[in-house]
Amino acid sequence: MDLSSIDALDPSGARLLQLALLKAGHEARDPRGLGLSADLCALAERVWSAPTELPAPTAAVSWPIERLATIGATLVTLQGNARMLLGFFGLTLATFARVLRNPSRLRLTATVHHMEATGLNALPIVCLLAFLVGAVVAYLGASVLRPYGGEVFTVELIAFSFMREFGVLLAAIIVAGRSGSAFTAEIGSMKSHEEIDAMRALGLDPLEILVLPRTLALVLTMPLVAFLATLAGVVGGALVAWMALDIPPALFMARLQESMSWQHLTSGLIKAPFFALAIALIGCLEGLKVEGSAESVGRHTTSAVVQSIFVVILLDALFAMFYLEIDF
Repeated sequence: MDLSSIDALDPSGARLLQLALLKAGHEARDPRGLGLSADLCALAERVWSAPTELPAPTAAVSWPIERLATIGATLVTLQGNARMLLGFFGLTLATFARVLRNPSRLRLTATVHHMEATGLNALPIVCLLAFLVGAVVAYLGASVLRPYGGEVFTVELIAFSFMREFGVLLAAIIVAGRSGSAFTAEIGSMKSHEEIDAMRALGLDPLEILVLPRTLALVLTMPLVAFLATLAGVVGGALVAWMALDIPPALFMARLQESMSWQHLTSGLIKAPFFALAIALIGCLEGLKVEGSAESVGRHTTSAVVQSIFVVILLDALFAMFYLEIDF
């Protein structure tokens, strides 16, 4: 090895050179004879005289163990996110209680603005998708029931599915992708520009100014959005039943009134505020977790949408089990 062309060397470089010689099978104790200058040779000699141990080679990990480790790390992350979300829910409740004791602190203008943004502006896309899903459910129901001569029971299928499940679930999923991601992007952008730090420096509470208006707006508007989504889905199913199954609207409404009750509608709408609370809290929490870069904003926005949809479906399953137990 010829090192005569090296004109500068630091202790880190000398240590890397020693490790390279050791890996090549050399003794790497005396740097003389490698072409280094006197000063650099003295430096390398001082570094090489210190005890050196090569890093132990890492054992190869089998594929099943690696997958199990990945699953374990994911479960630990989910546990941490759940605990953080629960703590954030407690902070939001405490802030809401403080605002109730002093109603003048409620940012009414911001709440109404977010009600318009998350509720009124979301109605077209929510109702359109619910209408189309209602038409699809009517076609599927007709194709399944036709061999048994029960096409008329498509009315019960559409009404029951949308009043209890599809209406509120479709509305929640669309709002999670639309409004929940918007909450994360807005708050995350403010976090990256240090606007939230400026609020704290001025003695303002970010939860009271940013989180509470968004959460209240979504909780208040979600039942209305879910109700209109349910109505749109039933109308879409009724249109298909009229055009494809020869079930006129009068017969459709008559069977709907006979077989359905307000209990089915309320069982679906009761879930709407809980879905809205979960979506708003997750969206705002992920926005507050942004670290300051555009990449972090995009990553947490994606995480907010995924977590919101997962929690909504989980809550829906829990409600379904609860309704089954109480026969509701």
